Amino acid sequence: MGFSSTPRLANGFVALEPLSLAHRDDLADASGADDLHEVWYTHVPAPRDMGNEIVRRLAQQEAGTLAPWAIIDAASSRAVGMTTYLHLDPENRRLEIGSTWLARSAQGTAINPAAKLLLLTRAFEDLGCMAVELRTHWHNHQSRRAIEKLGAKQDGVLRQHVLFENGTVRDTVVYSILDNEWPTVKFALTERLRRFAAPR
Repeated sequence: MGFSSTPRLANGFVALEPLSLAHRDDLADASGADDLHEVWYTHVPAPRDMGNEIVRRLAQQEAGTLAPWAIIDAASSRAVGMTTYLHLDPENRRLEIGSTWLARSAQGTAINPAAKLLLLTRAFEDLGCMAVELRTHWHNHQSRRAIEKLGAKQDGVLRQHVLFENGTVRDTVVYSILDNEWPTVKFALTERLRRFAAPR
């Protein structure tokens, strides 16, 4: 399956497991906590829709257009979010890391940088990508800061890019990391994770 395959990836902080309906209940709990799914500028599935969202992502994987994982907190062994490779482009050795969300309890912890380290390592070192893209809503300042903290560079803004069901329009901020930037990004991410004590 190449770019759309989802091997299990893990380090001391997090595991990325191939997404399945077995993760539904944990993910519904994560989405429902603190009404995370109601934040207007994000696209987090509501708890009642989680099963359908998992099925949707798996159908896209079957079609070869998506690689979906569940994000597992190593400390609790529970699913606390979702992430994917999308916009898969093996011919041009590019992909996007996106459709990512985390439970509020996992935000600001080692989980996001640890998951990104796994995803970026696979993209650059296993799949041979030349570039990895990350995108977010203009108004999602928390996500923008997190992406910039990874070492990604902003490529630009796609204005009036996505029309949401609620009638709002998303301006999409586009970032990327290039293969020649990866060694420095990897080193910085690894050093950043040293500040966290991995669960035992």
